[in-house]
Parts: sequence; C-alpha cells; structure tokens
Amino acid sequence: MNAWVWWLIAAAGLGIPLVLTAMPEFGMMAVGAVAGAVGAGLGLGTVAQVLVFLAVSVALIAVVRPIAARHSSERPQLATGIDALKGRQAVVLERVDGSGGRIKLAGEVWSARTLDDGQSFEPGQQVDVVEIDGATAIVM
Repeated sequence: MNAWVWWLIAAAGLGIPLVLTAMPEFGMMAVGAVAGAVGAGLGLGTVAQVLVFLAVSVALIAVVRPIAARHSSERPQLATGIDALKGRQAVVLERVDGSGGRIKLAGEVWSARTLDDGQSFEPGQQVDVVEIDGATAIVM
C-alpha cells in the first residue's frame, strides 16, 4: 500500500477523537496528516513526510489555537433579558420617587423607584433605567 494511503488513514484516525472530544488539536493534526499524504504523493521520502506532518501540525496549533481561544473567551455583545433593559429610556406613568411609581419600559408597565431618594419624576417625563432590581426598575 502506498504511503499516502497510510497518511489518509492516520488523518481519519485523528478525526475520530476530534469528533468525540471536540478538541480542535486533533483536527489540526489531521490536517498535518493530509499534508503528509500530499508530500507522499509528491514523492517525498519518509523523513520528509514526517517533517511536513510535524511542521503543518505545529504551525496550525501555534497559530490557530490562540486565535480560537481568544474568540471563544469573548463575551457576546448581545444583551438579553433584564440586561437589555439597562440604559434604555422609559416614560413615567405614575409619579416615581424613592418609594415607588410606575413607568412604561419596552412596551410594558413596570414598577419603578428613583436612584436618588430625594428625586422625583412626574407623569410624561422621560427617565433612564439604571438597573433592574427584581421586578422594579431603578431610574434617574
């Protein structure tokens, strides 16, 4: 059997743990094995094939892995739930002060209180939502 066939078998063998463990390093080594198969197809010797395999595998792990790790650790920019309501504007429906009131926020009526106890807002005024505390919007 030709050497390139053995390299393709090795690539397939490295693809199995990639699928089972979701470790991308196995995929990078499988690509290195495919590069070894290309080297064998071009007539390189056994030592050169192994060197091609090692060079491609190490290069992929050294370059691609840090990029993938950086992208997987980034927090998504899409805010959902109550995090999406922070910073939005609302309209006062009932007087809002330090003890309570009602606002219309994102099409829904919310209970609200002011961030500063000495502050108050009258119906019709625009307020900014600073935080959500349970089912109460903290506004200013």
